[in-house]
Amino acid sequence: MTNEYAAPHTPRLEWTKSSPAVYKAMVQLDRAAREGVDPVLLELVKIRASQLNHCAYCLDMHTKDALAAGETVQRIVQLSAWEESRHFYTAREIAAIELTEAVTVLTDGFVPDEVYERAAKVFDETELAHLIASINVINVWNRFAVTTRMVPGAYEAGAFKH
Repeated sequence: MTNEYAAPHTPRLEWTKSSPAVYKAMVQLDRAAREGVDPVLLELVKIRASQLNHCAYCLDMHTKDALAAGETVQRIVQLSAWEESRHFYTAREIAAIELTEAVTVLTDGFVPDEVYERAAKVFDETELAHLIASINVINVWNRFAVTTRMVPGAYEAGAFKH
């Protein structure tokens, strides 16, 4: 029996080099979106969206960034089953995670009023606008990474703090 790991896949395209203007615009949008959003909550949102989008590269990045920011392994592991693990999260975090799911999985319909209202109760309008923007930005990053098959594993925490 061998303990060798499978070889990593090959990226399809290094889109950040092929389209630097788009990459720079994404970095600026990301910076503006996250302004005023709690960094730990933001990492939970990024991890949850990346789980839903099956983005291994972003999961690698954001779990490492979350751990570096002081997040616990237990809360990261439980995030994929947060509905059964609510006691690990604050009301604000649950509202953000729930909103993240609704925005990320639009193929299930739309963002339900009750989900939006729960978020609006715990975030002021500016915070909510930035949270919604951050959710949308991570979804775009996920789609770039999944489509171009970015390879997870080599990211070091904090490497992309723009």
